[in-house]
Amino acid sequence: MDSPAGNRPKSSSDKRALLQANAFFKSLDGAILDRLVSHAVIRKVKKGAVLFRKDDAGSTLYAVCEGAVRISVPSRQGQDAIFNIVSRGELFGEIALLDGGNRTADAIAIEDSEVMLIERREFVPVLRAHPEVAINLIEILCSRLRRTSEQVEDIVFLDVPGRLAKALLALQRRAAASPSTGIRITQRELSQMIGVSRESVNKQLRSWERRKWLKIERGGLRIVAPAALSELVSENADEASAHAP
Repeated sequence: MDSPAGNRPKSSSDKRALLQANAFFKSLDGAILDRLVSHAVIRKVKKGAVLFRKDDAGSTLYAVCEGAVRISVPSRQGQDAIFNIVSRGELFGEIALLDGGNRTADAIAIEDSEVMLIERREFVPVLRAHPEVAINLIEILCSRLRRTSEQVEDIVFLDVPGRLAKALLALQRRAAASPSTGIRITQRELSQMIGVSRESVNKQLRSWERRKWLKIERGGLRIVAPAALSELVSENADEASAHAP
């Protein structure tokens, strides 16, 4: 397994600012933040670095400070199923953190990134002492479960254009991407997110590029007409509902 490298020392105020920028931590009481900051470690990782593999022992909660991390599960045929792209301000690794079990997926940096680590031995006592922290974490887990359920529904009920359009719009919202900045993701990663071949994704993206709905770029794309993609998703969902038993 690749070893994440390049720890960079940061002051307590730097760590506190990074925690407060995270949706999970920003609502916590200052004393709780100070306690977590005293144990948090900041680590810089290169693109392609493996933070952990499925079935590894897990004892650490991660927060993405900069960059993005792919959460995926490999198959015996060498194909990955991508569950999530975790970007700035989001958490991952919370399942093993809570139950002390093995990791349920791989976590791999897809950009040069900076992550914050908090060990289970430091975090669990905070959960026990402060129920509001546990409630916040439960809300995150529920959100992940809802997202997983929605992904299963999409695979069953939406066709390839509908699934791809929905995935692109979700990536744009979460990354706060604009037509000028775009979305940094490969076509292979897109195909693994929606469960189709890379060739199918490329064919559909080329079709939308000809319609001027998006612009394909090296290492990603820019959505030019989000309203057109949104309408396609709505029409696809309506059609699926009409044919549902």
